[in-house]
Amino acid sequence: MAGTDTSDALDLDDLRPRLPSPVAEVADERFGRHGVRLLLKRDDLIHPELTGNKWRKLAPNLTAAAGRTVLTFGGAYSNHLRATAAAGRLLGLPTVGVVRGQELADRPLNPSLARCAADGMRLHFVDRSTYRRTTEPETLAGILRAVAAEDAYVVPEGGSNSRAVRGCRALGEELGTHADVVALACGTGGTLAGLAAGLAPGRRALGIPVLKGGFLTAGISALQHHAFGGPRGDWSLDDRFHFGGYARTTPELHAFAEDFEQRHGLPVERLYVAKMLYGLVALADEAAFPRGTTVAAVITGAPL
Repeated sequence: MAGTDTSDALDLDDLRPRLPSPVAEVADERFGRHGVRLLLKRDDLIHPELTGNKWRKLAPNLTAAAGRTVLTFGGAYSNHLRATAAAGRLLGLPTVGVVRGQELADRPLNPSLARCAADGMRLHFVDRSTYRRTTEPETLAGILRAVAAEDAYVVPEGGSNSRAVRGCRALGEELGTHADVVALACGTGGTLAGLAAGLAPGRRALGIPVLKGGFLTAGISALQHHAFGGPRGDWSLDDRFHFGGYARTTPELHAFAEDFEQRHGLPVERLYVAKMLYGLVALADEAAFPRGTTVAAVITGAPL
């Protein structure tokens, strides 16, 4: 399903991505009183619709699709589905989104899925048991037949495959020696796997998972093995800031995000970015960063 890399088939530069994305220091006493500098790596400014890590992960896969239908997977609030649908509209590519939860098929579309549909994505709902087996060849083949797209280019949930991981390596390379620690929110772990590989020696990546379960360590290691042949870079995870799991939020998280927006004039996406920023403030209060540390927070996306 991976296809042949055909860089001439699709010119993503026509979409005018802003690369490298800008880095800005912000003054925040919650870090400053601990002797820590905070930088924001504004990947949300790469493209107005294919923001942040979605651009970095999708771009190499869209090129490899070479004009074929792109089929991918996600939940009802998947940023990845929205970005894939937008890419399909902008580039004239047919897209299919396989959505977790057959029960959603008979309900009004939420704003996230409605955006996907408006961008031309065909939505195919499957029950949760089937969704868990979509990596099995027989289950995947059945889905491809069901949507009449047997020759589709298949992108995994969250967009995390070897091409995506290698695409995200540029994020670490762009940061160079700007920061000692680079933090980002993690869903499937592909961005962290690539970021860590691209960081300069002596720098480390910190992932804040937005799903509960503590399963990402093995997944990130596997992604690095497939992309690079083995482990790359210094990275770790802190699983304490998922706020109940994916697409879960609390009044406390919303209040934190609103306060951060007022302090710094930055629209804060709630399901990923807010959890990462909250985690960084908590870690600073715990003295997890030695005085003199520069922390870069990767703003991986914008609010819907």
